[in-house]
Amino acid sequence: MASLPEPIVALTAALSKLPGIGPRSAERLALHLVQSDAGAVGQLAQILVHAREKIFLCSICGGLTEKDPCPICSDARRDPSLICVIERPTDIFNIERSGTYHGLFHVLGGKISPLNGVEPEDLRIMELEKRFASEPVREVIIALSTDVEGDATSSYLAKRFASKSIKVSRIAHGIPAGSGLEFADEITLSRALEGRREMI
Repeated sequence: MASLPEPIVALTAALSKLPGIGPRSAERLALHLVQSDAGAVGQLAQILVHAREKIFLCSICGGLTEKDPCPICSDARRDPSLICVIERPTDIFNIERSGTYHGLFHVLGGKISPLNGVEPEDLRIMELEKRFASEPVREVIIALSTDVEGDATSSYLAKRFASKSIKVSRIAHGIPAGSGLEFADEITLSRALEGRREMI
């Protein structure tokens, strides 16, 4: 049986590292690309490089943006007294799709996980506390996944912020245990935000 040429094998390996792309899908994509018009493939490559060069993290919330501060942080119509704390920049898009949240965001950049070497100082917690001093924050809504690390991080944040006269709540029902925001639909996220409960 003939084996695939090395460039196709290398392309397949690179594509399989993308989220949601398994080995078979990666191979199909690689075979499609090498048979496509060279101009179209070149354009795709340019778009990929352009997007990577233009997109960076907002200096305030940590979300993906091409302007600093990002459109959400600089929108005067948003409620500055509410900050929704999330794990990843992409979680902002998931919550925004629900259409019910009109406050600001703060990306932690992960969850506390001693087994994986992630401690509180590795996350963007101090940056969030600095925002308490410069913004009129009255409530922090924790929207982390409901796995062990998410629960531990949520509890840690609630205790850490307890002395700051800021209400700390967590999104409520609707998010299945052990899953993340990327798997929840807009209605589920909307209900979870509306049904949030105070943690302390």
